[in-house]
Amino acid sequence: MATVNIPADLETVLNDAWEETQRVPGHLTENEARFLGLLAACVPGKGAIVEIGSFKGRSTVMLAKVASHYGHGPVVAIDPHNSDILLKTEDHPEDSSYRDFLGNIRAARVSNQVEPHLARSMDVARSWERPIRVLWIDGDHSLEGAKGDLDGFLPHVEPEGVVAFHDALNVFPGPIRVFVEDVLGSDRFGAAGFVHSIAWAQYRPEDGGAFRDSRAALARRASRLFPFVDTGKELRGMMKRRYKLRRYLVPHSAISARKWAALVDEG
Repeated sequence: MATVNIPADLETVLNDAWEETQRVPGHLTENEARFLGLLAACVPGKGAIVEIGSFKGRSTVMLAKVASHYGHGPVVAIDPHNSDILLKTEDHPEDSSYRDFLGNIRAARVSNQVEPHLARSMDVARSWERPIRVLWIDGDHSLEGAKGDLDGFLPHVEPEGVVAFHDALNVFPGPIRVFVEDVLGSDRFGAAGFVHSIAWAQYRPEDGGAFRDSRAALARRASRLFPFVDTGKELRGMMKRRYKLRRYLVPHSAISARKWAALVDEG
């Protein structure tokens, strides 16, 4: 396995990328954005960064700014740009976030680093043949949607690449269940964790068994959230308080580049 290389200028690059990223509307927090930037800079291997779910380009800009600085492969941004949740399309079915997305990546000067696909992720997956270094899943948060995205693109993730889900610690049924059952429960994966609501794991198909105990410990805590998110409905009252307590018990603090590197190198 390749040792993770942490660039000497990483902190400066992340600061500059965040300055551009925070101008773009979206739900990605600063610590989550910085973690994505860390992945874009430090995940070993070659291949594309595949982003499923771009909305107006907040995570796209962060990934593309960092990847461009270090001469890494493109950010392939896949989104039909017609989310009924984000755009309230039941009132205006013609609405799209695509124009805003294109404007935001132009304003951030990363258009040349981004390959947009105005399409459903499953349609792109059917003909996908390129290697993937980072698979960032932030699309359909249903169980079927999250599992379909993982199953559709995982065969192309390079060994030592990283798979990450957004909103795994928010009240959605798909990301947390797919992460626990299909990722933490599989010896194809190595080091894993949470950073705020991002769930991540390194793809280690040859030696993931060395991380089985740490993955299982994380899965035990995270699986306690299942009863609260399975319906996908907003939580209220005592249910909401119980959910927050169980979420608090799942380690999900921001992580430094050195600590992250130590986790993935330890196997």
